[in-house]
Amino acid sequence: MRLVVQRSGPARVRVEGDVVGEIDFGLVVLVGVGKDDGDEDAAYLADKVAHLRVFPDADGKLNLDVRDVGGAILSVSQFTLYGDARKGRRPSYADAAPPEVAGRLYHAFNDRLREKGLKVETGQFRAMMQVELVNDGPVTILLDSKRLF
Repeated sequence: MRLVVQRSGPARVRVEGDVVGEIDFGLVVLVGVGKDDGDEDAAYLADKVAHLRVFPDADGKLNLDVRDVGGAILSVSQFTLYGDARKGRRPSYADAAPPEVAGRLYHAFNDRLREKGLKVETGQFRAMMQVELVNDGPVTILLDSKRLF
């Protein structure tokens, strides 16, 4: 699985003009699922996101995680994180998981975050979405469950 994690102020996701997920502040997480991913990838990354220290403490050092600051998660599925544009001009998505696998693992990732006590809002899987956010910092982190070392 691949994630783009952004520390955020207000953020929301719209589908056909309607807000389907919204947070006041916390983390916006774009979630891509690869064809070789499984439950262990979802669990690993949920744990990583829940404990990712990207919020400043009283001294301004990034020592606090999203739970420490009372933030929430806005999780948005995004298969295009597996786009490979090394050849030609149109990305290939051959490494992205098929929708039935991706949907299950995307929901497992979100459920795992909720089990850790986090408020999780989501987009709508397989929908065309408009994501609005205020990237705070800016702080943007890339995570990949297959690149552990």
